[in-house]
Amino acid sequence: MAPVGGDAVPELTLGDHTARVAWSTIKVPLAVAAERAHGPSSAETAAIVNSDNASAEQLWSSLGSPGQAADAVTQVLREGGDNQTTVPSQALRPGFTTFGQTVWSLSSAATFMANLSCLPGTDHVINLMGHVAGNQQWGVDIMATPASTAVKGGWGPGIADGYLVRQIALIRYRDGQSTAVAISAVGDSMTEGVTALNDVARWLNSHIARLPRGRC
Repeated sequence: MAPVGGDAVPELTLGDHTARVAWSTIKVPLAVAAERAHGPSSAETAAIVNSDNASAEQLWSSLGSPGQAADAVTQVLREGGDNQTTVPSQALRPGFTTFGQTVWSLSSAATFMANLSCLPGTDHVINLMGHVAGNQQWGVDIMATPASTAVKGGWGPGIADGYLVRQIALIRYRDGQSTAVAISAVGDSMTEGVTALNDVARWLNSHIARLPRGRC
């Protein structure tokens, strides 16, 4: 967790600290990079709202060569305060997107989300995150108390251990402040992972008054 405008709070980095692949959560900085280069597009909407991989591949290709695309998305991460994560330029696992295999720690993802709304040219992407389709309406999206939420999910099978489900999100309050969150779970299936993240979201909702919050 992190207050918007700040960094991930070490004391609130809970559970397993293993850095795992981003899956479709990396489509957020990818969409920012593509929109800055070419303006809003239907591919951007589909990549965020529906988590459509073919549309995300269009955004990736629009940024030039694989090396140029990787540099552009990595630069967005740097602007968001993530100084650790580097997006790969070559496929690391056959059958999956190059960008989706980015190793992205939860603390770095939370820091990025905490700074996302403070960056130029991100309002449209965040708005899309507030209107995700049913395949992403879990985790922070089920919280009842916030004024609104903005989320992006990612999921996929591990190489050696289970099925990873993860989410990056903004919890937005009525006073204009927000909390950034990055959460993940590894289970035997996507359903099991989603159930775990829903449990985390209910815990967050019950402790919402104590969450770190801020504004740009």
